Amino acid sequence: MTSTAIETKQLTKDYGDGRGIRGVSLHIEAGEAFGFLGPNGAGKSTLVKMLVGLIKPTSGEARIFGMAAGSVEARRRIGYLPELFRYPGWLSGEEALHFHAQLCGLDRVMAKQRIHSLLDEVGIGSRGRDRIKGYSKGMQQRLGLACALLADPDIVFLDEPASALDPVGRYEVRELLIRLRGRGKTIFLNSHLLEDVEQMCDRIALLNNGSILSNGSLNDVLHSRNKWLLKVGGFTPFVLDWLSESTGLSVTVVTESDAEAEELLEEGVVWLETAVENEEQIGLLHFRLIEQGLTLYESKKASSRLDQWFLKSVSGLDHRGERR
Repeated sequence: MTSTAIETKQLTKDYGDGRGIRGVSLHIEAGEAFGFLGPNGAGKSTLVKMLVGLIKPTSGEARIFGMAAGSVEARRRIGYLPELFRYPGWLSGEEALHFHAQLCGLDRVMAKQRIHSLLDEVGIGSRGRDRIKGYSKGMQQRLGLACALLADPDIVFLDEPASALDPVGRYEVRELLIRLRGRGKTIFLNSHLLEDVEQMCDRIALLNNGSILSNGSLNDVLHSRNKWLLKVGGFTPFVLDWLSESTGLSVTVVTESDAEAEELLEEGVVWLETAVENEEQIGLLHFRLIEQGLTLYESKKASSRLDQWFLKSVSGLDHRGERR
């Protein structure tokens, strides 16, 4: 069996009005969690719909485990949670899942066991017997995730799977997807929640106006280094050179301006910034600061690096977005 789960070559969808995607080539290995990013209107959902077989490309090709995307054989291997979904309100969650089980051709006994297990796993539990019309948006999204996982697919396509969830729900869904990846499932995640993508995905691609701007491993895109901020007392200028020599790290003073830098140095309390590849390096830096007799008031990771990278990557570019 091929280790390539998803492959596209110059995949193009031209709607004739400037929308769609152009020449998208991706290669995603089995068992990867892949994050697909881009501003509103970039064409992300268009690509996902071609991969699951809902629309046909204008040109190029897409393959799922070596089979043509949209073929019966390829569809048997995938699960899909669309961004916009609706379930009949008069059905219970269990009934909706039983209906989907019939569409998937699942054995009745197996389907019953699978449904009860999934209701617990996605956080619906005994409320699976309630009518869907009484579900919140978050509950309906959990039900949609259960439908996507019902046939135990090898690839799960998720289009904004946590957009309606509260922070607890986001955490639970993220942990569920991490468990699925641990079981060897391939996750294709289309999301604006960059914190979730950063914590879960192995590789990412950034789409803007239908074209790929960047594509690679998360570590390569973010240069595989974590930024840390440290508030230090008793600081003097010579400490920077000594820290760099004793730790092998580049350490700088975080300031807004030269005037602020002079004021902070006079007071002896500064924020330092460094980038590390692992926690052992930040631990060594802590040790060296204290060894030198400095006061370490606070140490923390910088805010989400993927957010910063995303904003920098699309800054100044034209976006089709919602204004077209």
